[in-house]
Amino acid sequence: MKSKTTQRMSGQVLTIDDDLEPIGTDTGLDRLIPDDRANERFVRSNLGRNYFANFSHGMFGMTGFRLIYAPTFVPAYLFALTGSTVMVGLSQALQQVGAVLSPLLSASEIEDKRRILPNAMRNGTMMRIQLLGLALSGWFLSGIWLVLATMGFLFLLGYYSGAQRVSFQMLMAKVIPIEKRGRLQGYRNLAGGAIAAALSWWAGSILIQKNILGNGYATTFMLSFILTSVGLTMLALFIREPDNHRPRAPMRLRDRMRELPLLLAERSYRNFLIAQLLTTGGRIAMPFCILHAGDVMHLDGKSLGLFSLAFLGAETLSNLVWGALGDRKGFRLVYILANVIWLVGFVLMLVARDHTGFVLGFVALGAAMCGYSLSQQTLVLEFGAREDTPMRLALSTTAETSVAAIGPFIGGIIAAAFGFVPLIWVSISLLAAALLVMLLGVREPRFENSPF
Repeated sequence: MKSKTTQRMSGQVLTIDDDLEPIGTDTGLDRLIPDDRANERFVRSNLGRNYFANFSHGMFGMTGFRLIYAPTFVPAYLFALTGSTVMVGLSQALQQVGAVLSPLLSASEIEDKRRILPNAMRNGTMMRIQLLGLALSGWFLSGIWLVLATMGFLFLLGYYSGAQRVSFQMLMAKVIPIEKRGRLQGYRNLAGGAIAAALSWWAGSILIQKNILGNGYATTFMLSFILTSVGLTMLALFIREPDNHRPRAPMRLRDRMRELPLLLAERSYRNFLIAQLLTTGGRIAMPFCILHAGDVMHLDGKSLGLFSLAFLGAETLSNLVWGALGDRKGFRLVYILANVIWLVGFVLMLVARDHTGFVLGFVALGAAMCGYSLSQQTLVLEFGAREDTPMRLALSTTAETSVAAIGPFIGGIIAAAFGFVPLIWVSISLLAAALLVMLLGVREPRFENSPF
């Protein structure tokens, strides 16, 4: 029979199983006292294995999901199905609406647990099922049923994406030391992005242009499903997760949500959240850039593949620069530089008149998207107390996806009413405001506070 030891710490009651297996080579005392040194020894002793697990999962996962999240294939697919910019915006909004609902639920599920991996695997599996659904519906449905199914799968993909963003970021934070996260993400994104860039060109030029298997887009989605499933399998086989020595006391979600305003007491995190919301609003024109290119010049499968290659190739190659820079100088600087390049990218979209101009624009957007993604995912881990990290992740994700849910739908309306150029100017204005907030209101947390 299991025995339990109850311990009071920081106003919380922790119940600990006395017969748990020891962590690493530590004694039972390490199981009873939240000893960060024991956790550190476990992390260091399993670093090689966990580094490989995160790298493999990220490489295959990024390869597959980037074919879906690149601002080219899915918007072009929805426009081909509906002929409506409003429907393109609605589809992107529904995907983000799903991501609004799940982060807080995910955080509340894992913050009082010793292990995060089961939750991460469940969310990861459900994300991949939606890719399978997109592929099968493309092959076997048509008309309004195909549009409705596609919308539904994009909504569910967003829902489980929001949940897995919290669980997988927390999992990485537990097993990878902070000074190695930037380069790990850079290396894995470089490898996965290189494959994705080549695949995007091939998918556009071959799968979509030649309508392979009757629906080239559906065939591309199936390829994404296979690649992402390989990555999740590698993670399950190789990762080793330590127990959480300091779980929060179990709390109902509604009670935990009442504590969320306390997370905003830290000025830098509060301003970072504001900047994140403005930057997310500034992405409003992203899904419509490919449609703007189609207005300016002829757009076929080969052009779609070329622009996808430019976006994903730049996103890939910039990973090493952003990751190394963030590890050395902190990710606040990465965030700021990414915003500057984003502004340049949208300006290039405004002045482009041929393939060369749009390729340069998508290169800038890809590099900026990579820098933003790396910096915001890492910065949010570095603010505040360690025990609040799951909820801080959830708050940032929910806030970001709330704006991202509204943005594309509003963008579709603006594009339909006024055209793509005014929409791009809206993005430029919001990104400039975000840059100002980061410069004046956010300090680099790396040098003040390191919760992990």
